[in-house]
Amino acid sequence: MPITIKMPALSPTMTEGKIANWLKKEGDKVRSGDVIAEIETDKATMEVEAVDEGTLGRILVKAGTEGVAVNSPIALLLEEGEDKSALDAAAKSAAAAPAPKAAPKAEAAPAPQPAAKAPVAAPAPKPAAPAPRPAAPVAASGGRVFASPLARRIAKDAGIDISRVTGTGPHGRVVRADVEAFVASGGASAAGGIFAGQGQKFAAASSRVVPNSSMRKVIARRLLESKQTVPHFYVTMDCDIGALLALRKEINDSDESLKVSVNDFVIRAAALGLKKVPEANASWGDDGIRYFDAADISVAVATEGGGLITPIVRAADRKGLAAISAEMKDLGARARTGKLLPEEYQGGSFSVSNMGMFGVREFAAIINPPQACILAVGAGEERAVVRDGKLAVATMMTLTLSCDHRAVDGALGAKLLGAIRELIEHPVRLIL
Repeated sequence: MPITIKMPALSPTMTEGKIANWLKKEGDKVRSGDVIAEIETDKATMEVEAVDEGTLGRILVKAGTEGVAVNSPIALLLEEGEDKSALDAAAKSAAAAPAPKAAPKAEAAPAPQPAAKAPVAAPAPKPAAPAPRPAAPVAASGGRVFASPLARRIAKDAGIDISRVTGTGPHGRVVRADVEAFVASGGASAAGGIFAGQGQKFAAASSRVVPNSSMRKVIARRLLESKQTVPHFYVTMDCDIGALLALRKEINDSDESLKVSVNDFVIRAAALGLKKVPEANASWGDDGIRYFDAADISVAVATEGGGLITPIVRAADRKGLAAISAEMKDLGARARTGKLLPEEYQGGSFSVSNMGMFGVREFAAIINPPQACILAVGAGEERAVVRDGKLAVATMMTLTLSCDHRAVDGALGAKLLGAIRELIEHPVRLIL
């Protein structure tokens, strides 16, 4: 009897996945440990190894199929001595299982889009329009343009400057036909600048539909649940990062192998802040609040295919800046290409999201359940500040802490953010 290969559960939360690619084809010999397929989960693309040995007899779910339920049959493996005649019965047995959803053809194009109907959206080409007429000469007496009342009204309705229309009436008078010819010839858009597009009618913009990836669907579901079920509140503080930037430069200049980033300092500060305010290192549960013993910091990273993933720096409170920097470089590189292992992005007790590199001054991030807090980091920029009653210039950075009010109330959130700011403004404490 052929061996049924089933869709594996590659993470504790996985319920379905996508067959991204088959690395073995029908008829290929398969040994235990061979990589036979790539599966796209909600967070990463992972390789699947064969457990049994034999010949890949039949692929039941083609590459590109989405929504394949965990434990549903995806292929049949012939054991030694079996021939292809045994596949039909095994395939019928596999077909009785719940069928995986096919690739979302209908989702990609649920109905013919108006933009695709060329005869409607784009009229048949007409003969080349004559070159727009030159602007009518303005009368010498007071700059007046001679035009009929009807021509003026049509020009006004079309948004056309009547002085740009050449008149063909008596003594160069602009008449209705001149304005209509001006519009038809494209003269309203012939000039650039403030007159571009005058008198022209434009069709509605076309569009295209890109099917949602598994990651994008999960992100959408989780963020919607977070905003609907978690009572967010926000605390914002500005911090002076002048001393931090100076220390960073000194560290990086001291050793060519070290390239510590501002984000590495923030991760370390968040971890030590949680050690100073352990009541905020928590997670809400209906039966009770869970308090974590270590500061496992999830860091938001944008992936190449779109979406976010949060690799975790475990026990960041017990790691120095160099260790955090090296670990984030490795995790970040693999996160962008979907090569993280489930244990490297699942869990965490606190999140950091830094959009400062995009020039964002400040923002409020959405909490990543079941965590209770996420820190949004803005760009460092020179700002005018008042010190000892005098105006000065300092490099400031805005931090916004989003808190789950069920586990972290206002005073506790402010206390945590204050501790993080204190560490950032006195960065020597981050290297002791």
